[in-house]
Amino acid sequence: VQLQASGGGLVQPGDSLRLSCAASGSTFSSYAMAWFRQTPGKERERVAAISWSGNNRYYADAVKGRFTIGRDNAKGTVSLQMNDLKPDDTAVYYCAAGLIMASVKSYEYWGPGTLVTVSS
Repeated sequence: VQLQASGGGLVQPGDSLRLSCAASGSTFSSYAMAWFRQTPGKERERVAAISWSGNNRYYADAVKGRFTIGRDNAKGTVSLQMNDLKPDDTAVYYCAAGLIMASVKSYEYWGPGTLVTVSS
């Protein structure tokens, strides 16, 4: 699976942004998908994940209620709708694919990151 994320940019606190990740490969629908983020000096953090069917979702406490992950298996895409953005959301965001939604270690396919900067 090859992944390509897009949609990052510079926004102000309180704004919304939507990230998209396009996947190539016929097995996309077999994989759980997740969005991770990383800032310099910090470990990569999983912020949201969705099962292969879309029936199960995970959100980190820091983004719960503000971020929504979705997927379209027919189009091979996964999205991250980010609302009420805060400066602490500033990071490089990565989409990833893995066989087990709940297992961070299972995410074996990664796309290049897209930078989200939240600043006034």
